[in-house]
Amino acid sequence: MATIDLPAPCGLSALMGEPITPGLRVGLLGGSFNPAHDGHLHISAEAMRRLGLDQIWWLVSPQNPLKPQEDMGEFTARFESARAMATHPKLRVTDLESQLGLTYTVDTLTALTSMGPQVHFVWLMGADNLIQMPRWRDWQKIVGMMPIAVLARPGYNRSAPLGTVATRFVQNRIPAEKALLLADLEPPAWVFLPIPLHPASSTAVRAKKRQ
Repeated sequence: MATIDLPAPCGLSALMGEPITPGLRVGLLGGSFNPAHDGHLHISAEAMRRLGLDQIWWLVSPQNPLKPQEDMGEFTARFESARAMATHPKLRVTDLESQLGLTYTVDTLTALTSMGPQVHFVWLMGADNLIQMPRWRDWQKIVGMMPIAVLARPGYNRSAPLGTVATRFVQNRIPAEKALLLADLEPPAWVFLPIPLHPASSTAVRAKKRQ
């Protein structure tokens, strides 16, 4: 893996534009946000409440390596759609990956944990992404890097807990009723959150715009 050139130790606060204090409980929601929609806001609000998070950072990806470029909106438009949608006071929209020149989740999480070793990060992902996670670069390293909260998504909630990642790390799953403990656990640790489902998707939003 290529060496990542990290900013100075104070770089995380500078990149986020605000002080990042030790002990902060931060959920990380990565994605294309192509565009951002009410579903992103819904799962973020549910994650904040169920995990006891102080903030959630939306990491707008310059380009998802598993998605075709021709269907990807311009980064600036996607970033602005996320900023317009992130109305909750505990949400932060960031172009960290673009600023640091990163593409893969494993590299992003390596950078963040190096810059904020005293921050309690939790990786947030939908049940659909848990199924496809074995296609991600160094996915097992990601599971061992920080706790993970998997949020229910329409059509994936039966298959996700039976997939490769879930079965490989079944002994590290905590019950949903103990989700408030997740941010303080040593990885690997993960939870499946059966939140109320929201029908919105970026694919559906783009399809509606094309009509």
